[in-house]
Amino acid sequence: MSKGSLDISGTESKRKSRGRSREEASFPVPAGKTEMPAEYTAVLGELKKRIQSERLRVTLAANSAMVLMYWDIGKVILDRQEHQGWGAKVIDRLSHDLKTAFPDMKGFSPRNLKYMRTFAEAWPEREIVQRTVAQIPWRSNLALLDKLEDYQTRLWYAHNTIENGWSREILAMQIETNLHKRQGKAINNFDLSLPPAESDMAAQVFKDPYLFDFLGTADPRKEREVEQGLMDHIQRFLLELGAGFAFVGRQVLLEVGDSDFYLDLLFYHLTLRCYVVVELKAVPFDPGFVGQLNLYLSAVDDLMRHPDDLPTIGLLLCRSKDQLVAEYALRGFNSPMGVAQWETRLTETLPDDLKGSLPTIEEIEAELMLDDEGDAL
Repeated sequence: MSKGSLDISGTESKRKSRGRSREEASFPVPAGKTEMPAEYTAVLGELKKRIQSERLRVTLAANSAMVLMYWDIGKVILDRQEHQGWGAKVIDRLSHDLKTAFPDMKGFSPRNLKYMRTFAEAWPEREIVQRTVAQIPWRSNLALLDKLEDYQTRLWYAHNTIENGWSREILAMQIETNLHKRQGKAINNFDLSLPPAESDMAAQVFKDPYLFDFLGTADPRKEREVEQGLMDHIQRFLLELGAGFAFVGRQVLLEVGDSDFYLDLLFYHLTLRCYVVVELKAVPFDPGFVGQLNLYLSAVDDLMRHPDDLPTIGLLLCRSKDQLVAEYALRGFNSPMGVAQWETRLTETLPDDLKGSLPTIEEIEAELMLDDEGDAL
């Protein structure tokens, strides 16, 4: 090639090379869904469900394996303590050696090793652990250990944690409010108004008393005050009602003939498959409340109930009640109804020397001159 001449072949080669690079490099854009086969959306949905299900299964399996491993470690420590006198120094050394051997793993602190020992002692049968408590997170198991001493009560809360998907915080709150003592305690006529299977299920849904501590320190004197407080804390209220309640409406208008009525709170229960009317009273139970509630249930059954739904259930929440009076009042009604009281338990947290200095409910009512409906005169 003479001096000054152009290297055409080299330039062309570089141009072709650059051309190939441009053809091979790109920013891929997914095709629109309208360009996909007709069955694509359905297939995508099935794959997403499968992946979500598998992720959940793997997570639960990993948790179960870890809890069972903790039980095995705790059982070894428990046996050595009982038969070979292992003490705190051995636990501390074991913690150090396990963390050194497995630096990428957590959970081998001396405190957690002692929890494993307590865990194995609290649940002596590995089969029960595998079937029940291994299905809930370790932190939830610690709440059962810290807050409960009775085996059967622990088992009750473990089963309900699995069934309702409670977090550790929700489990702790349910334990602190003695849910196991309140569940299924509401006075009702379900055995007379519902088939046996539905009657037993409905009875377990409702409790007595309902605890409205989240309403604050003020003691509501009118139904609207209670209702507003519950709506301000609707998540806590739904939690106190229990699993399965879906909120439908508040002060739902009901027109019957020439009269207007308002249902305080209307829910739908996803497990019972029925509407639930909740009536709030800031005064003690009165038999007349039952007739009013029965009217609401009949109207909801006629106007809102789907043919596949069970009969609408009524729950009457009063400030207090006489059990015998409530039982008599419910007799003769075909609509399923329950009566329970609500309270805030505020005085239970006060020191004993201060409880006696508080005025009684009767003294407060006398001071405020309340009429029979709970309104100030």
